[in-house]
Amino acid sequence: MGSEDESIEQKSAARKEALRALRAAQELSESKEDGEDDAAVEEDGPSMKFRNYVPQAKELQDGKVAPPELPKFEDPIVALTPAVEKKEDPFVNIAPKKPNWDLRRDVQKKLDKLEKRTQKAIRA
Repeated sequence: MGSEDESIEQKSAARKEALRALRAAQELSESKEDGEDDAAVEEDGPSMKFRNYVPQAKELQDGKVAPPELPKFEDPIVALTPAVEKKEDPFVNIAPKKPNWDLRRDVQKKLDKLEKRTQKAIRA
């Protein structure tokens, strides 16, 4: 049991050392990137970008941003050719429904059951 504990401790120590090395490498790379960014900002100073405002001063005209060019939108529905349909008068097929159409719809299941039972009784 003692050798198992030692091997677990060795593996744990190796993992911790690898994590420390990764953290150190990450901090080193971040500090390099931060140093480059700080130097660039200090040289140029703060720059202004005018997207919705047209500056009147000639010195600020350089900061004006050109509007982005948007890709042309093509409507996929318009691209499909519409199917040719018969030109019928829609009012020709309109017929008033009978006053009890909703009652027949609701009772239709029961009537079907009753019809099956009736046919079964006639055959028997």
